[in-house]
Amino acid sequence: MKPAAIEAFFATLHAANPHPVTELEYTSVFELLTAVLLSAQATDVGVNKATRKLFPVANTPQKILALGLEGLEGYIKTIGLYHSKAKHLMQTCQMLVERHGGEVPRTREALEALPGVGRKTANVVLNVAFGQPTMAVDTHIFRVSNRTGLAPGKTPLAVEQQLLKRVPPAYAVDSHHWLILLGRYVCMARKPMCHQCAVSAYCDFKPKTTG
Repeated sequence: MKPAAIEAFFATLHAANPHPVTELEYTSVFELLTAVLLSAQATDVGVNKATRKLFPVANTPQKILALGLEGLEGYIKTIGLYHSKAKHLMQTCQMLVERHGGEVPRTREALEALPGVGRKTANVVLNVAFGQPTMAVDTHIFRVSNRTGLAPGKTPLAVEQQLLKRVPPAYAVDSHHWLILLGRYVCMARKPMCHQCAVSAYCDFKPKTTG
């Protein structure tokens, strides 16, 4: 995808959705971190169902720790891999209390030191909570970036690095939301809906689907 097409691609996405937000539900940075940690290999819808019950009871590191491991598992057992996620979340809460005064740190290094928090999770928190122009490359962004020619790469990290170079600065903070939504609802894995896609004119994918 050429620079002029990239500019038009994002200008179109911006015009359609000027203020995109994550579909995970949260009211604090800690709730966001928890939701993203729980969302690995799970849907946002499934995570939201669980956290709607969990967060009114426990929405700080201290309150999660007070639940205990079994108590926490009771709230998140509908989410895939809940055993390991509960363990990681408990360990993360312990570290937040001991090292960060119960607050979520603002640096990648400190975030990635938390159990269960990898590069993608750190990128989501840095972007959504702290407004940094990071790229959290999930399966949707990986697919869209390669299929459209926006930022081809063989690994999520390669795609992330390409996106950081190629996305115009004006769209950098919101771009990962637009790409996730595009991949989730339009540029889907099995059959992209090119005939309903607002940015198909700028995309390198051939042949376009027609319905």
